[in-house]
Amino acid sequence: MAKRDTEALVQTRQTAGFQWPVRVYWEDTDAGGIVFYANYLKFFERARTEWLRSLGIEQRCLKDSTGGLFVVAETSIRYHRPARLDDELIVTASLIEKGRASLTIKQQALLKTEQQTTGNADVQAATLLCEGTIRIGWVNASSLQPERIPAAILGSLKT
Repeated sequence: MAKRDTEALVQTRQTAGFQWPVRVYWEDTDAGGIVFYANYLKFFERARTEWLRSLGIEQRCLKDSTGGLFVVAETSIRYHRPARLDDELIVTASLIEKGRASLTIKQQALLKTEQQTTGNADVQAATLLCEGTIRIGWVNASSLQPERIPAAILGSLKT
């Protein structure tokens, strides 16, 4: 196995952070049968939303109770390999930086490949397809002006 191939293989149980399963459907692919590049951003959005939900932060309730919401301010994406129709993916989200008005989240899309047994534990092997960082900012929902993230939300997040 080439060095590049080895670097692209990760052990997802050892990867810190939230994981969300995604299946690739026809609507996700282009004419060549591979996932259209912009759809990885949709997969990342779903995983971030479910990550926040797992922490008790539901976006609709958040807007209704605080008058604020998160918006994407910046993205940086690197594509390694394509996903294809019917592939099972694992999309991750890990908080890497917490500011007063924004959060930076590292995300990956991994191809779920095989179950491996190592010692006493089963480890899910996965191939890295796409990775990136997404910075989301907190804004007033009416004016879309930046504001500080409420303390209760910041308190529920760990880096």
